Amino acid sequence: MQLYCNSLTQYERLKTREVKIGDLLLGNFHPIRLQTMTTTDTMDTTATVEQSIRCIEAGAELVRITAPSKKEAENLLNIKNELRKRGYTTPLVADIHFTPNAAEIAARIVEKVRVNPGNYIDKKKFELIEYTDAEYHEEIDRIQERFTPLVKICKEYGTAMRIGTNHGSLSDRIMSRYGDTPMGMVESAMEFLRVARGENFHNIVLSMKASNPQVMVQAYRLLIQQMMQEFNECYPLHLGVTEAGDGEDGRVKSAAGIGTLLEDGIGDTVRVSLTEDPEFEIPVCKDLVKRYEGEGSIVSRQTSAVKVPAKVPALEKVPYSPFEYRRRQTFAVDNIGGHHVPVVIADLSKIDSITPRHLESIGYKYDEPTDKWNISDAAADYIFTGHQLLSFALPGTLKVIVYPDAWQEAEDKTKYLPIYQDSGYVNAESKSHLLNFVMIDCFNDDTPANDFTYLDSLANDPRVVLCLSSANKQAMSSVRRMFVELIARNIQNPAVIVCDSYWQTTDEHLIHYSTECGALLLDGFGDGVCLGMASEAYKQQATSYQNTSGRNYSSNATVEQFINSTAFSILQATRTRISKTEYISCPSCGRTLFDLQETTAKIRSVTNHLKGVKIAIMGCIVNGPGEMADADFGYVGSGVGKITLYKGKEVVKRNVDSNIAVEELVNLLKENEAWVEP
Repeated sequence: MQLYCNSLTQYERLKTREVKIGDLLLGNFHPIRLQTMTTTDTMDTTATVEQSIRCIEAGAELVRITAPSKKEAENLLNIKNELRKRGYTTPLVADIHFTPNAAEIAARIVEKVRVNPGNYIDKKKFELIEYTDAEYHEEIDRIQERFTPLVKICKEYGTAMRIGTNHGSLSDRIMSRYGDTPMGMVESAMEFLRVARGENFHNIVLSMKASNPQVMVQAYRLLIQQMMQEFNECYPLHLGVTEAGDGEDGRVKSAAGIGTLLEDGIGDTVRVSLTEDPEFEIPVCKDLVKRYEGEGSIVSRQTSAVKVPAKVPALEKVPYSPFEYRRRQTFAVDNIGGHHVPVVIADLSKIDSITPRHLESIGYKYDEPTDKWNISDAAADYIFTGHQLLSFALPGTLKVIVYPDAWQEAEDKTKYLPIYQDSGYVNAESKSHLLNFVMIDCFNDDTPANDFTYLDSLANDPRVVLCLSSANKQAMSSVRRMFVELIARNIQNPAVIVCDSYWQTTDEHLIHYSTECGALLLDGFGDGVCLGMASEAYKQQATSYQNTSGRNYSSNATVEQFINSTAFSILQATRTRISKTEYISCPSCGRTLFDLQETTAKIRSVTNHLKGVKIAIMGCIVNGPGEMADADFGYVGSGVGKITLYKGKEVVKRNVDSNIAVEELVNLLKENEAWVEP
């Protein structure tokens, strides 16, 4: 199998063609560029200029502006001139959907145009059409005829182009032949890329965006593989997860998708699509990228290829498919592994004296008058307390992980379970007959790199759950390499991903956890997650994170609540455990027909108890129904003050007054038995 990156065990940037966007160079080992998109009306020149400046001053290196019709495309000249007059030379990108004539105008004005091959020429009516090969080739000829004029204009004016496929807007033609698949996304872009190459035009960036990080990651990997097979070279890649949402959920979902690819050296420019003001996207982009660039990053930017510790053995073959999701096969130990959803282990070991009140932060609330525990959907399955035994009775479903000396002292050895180092378990005289957690620091101990004999004593022990971590700077690839070794040796013990953070701010922790755990979970690895913090980071977080915006916590929230919430958000984002409502919410742009942030907050406030329901909130018809992808219900702007409601991709109610549209959405949920009383 041809890999989608240079190595799965060594960090190395993927070499891509160099693309020039104004004076900005992209690809070919240049720094990963940051970008965002304005949310103002493109015809409001002053508002668009002011917002663009806020984005640039926040660190945006490219600014994208929607141009849905000829008049907006023409007004890009006024916007550009005003920005230049004020001393800002940041390249502008015109965002085009449906309107080739607008693209051809914009390409003569701005430094880059983005076209969506799903709706630039093809139309989407959700019709299944059977094509003969001859008819299909006729459609390709039609694309060449309609797309070539734009290619020639870009070539003449030195304008760059992004061919940006979106999972939710694949054309009926692509859907009819390839289905709603990552391969369909790839072919949608490749059709346009082949036309451009036929015109000897190469100033091109590509993207494969989806609101589902699983689909997004698989599509980028397949695209790289396809380009290398056809052309023996790769064009620069723009990374993003569409309609990620807002707050913590938007950041986690974006990091899981984008971070997974960045970990393997993939990506030349990033955009985080949050339902927030665009300047707030840039700090998240910075947190994603700085992990790989500059002093203190997990790799150095001094060369294009910096190795992780040499003791991580290279892979001669990959025993799993990185192009499709398939969970690693394991047997179950209690409720871990097998067909169970991944568990969450909460680390409470830094609390000196744990009380029932501390369990509130991880989903358990004790009601003293009734002597009962209320358990939330996002309640941790296990807690790790180190050497500490608890002085109170636990909720019936919760179990405690402790060090062996504490476990020996515990009276109830069904509630308390031991955790050993690998060698400690092998040599231990006393072990739990139910469940033992065994820690492995992957490729960062004194064991020779290719000596896996210590695994033999643990292999397929029906009482052992492995806990995989790595103290290496690039920990994810080290842990992944151990998962590969387990598969190769047919060791089917369940394995928990243990991820510690040494960063400082809330967003840095969030990005770190989501990237390292998300990358493994998206490949089907991991039967649970345990997130922790280094002591200094924990102390700093305890006093700082409550001041950040976009968080769903109360004023007396704890670090443990933040970590527990993040763990469940990562599992939700990777589609491995659903514990809450999922919102597929597009970032605002000049096409948006209502206040997207306010509406998203309003819908969230009345529906956030609907576990497992996916609700799409889209500003306009460009981002719905197609961009809603696999949403169960949709709320889409169809005119000023008017909303269209969808069930799946089917229109249920048109032109609903926005004043009552949220109530009508609730009624729609009730009619389809998707509603439960909060």
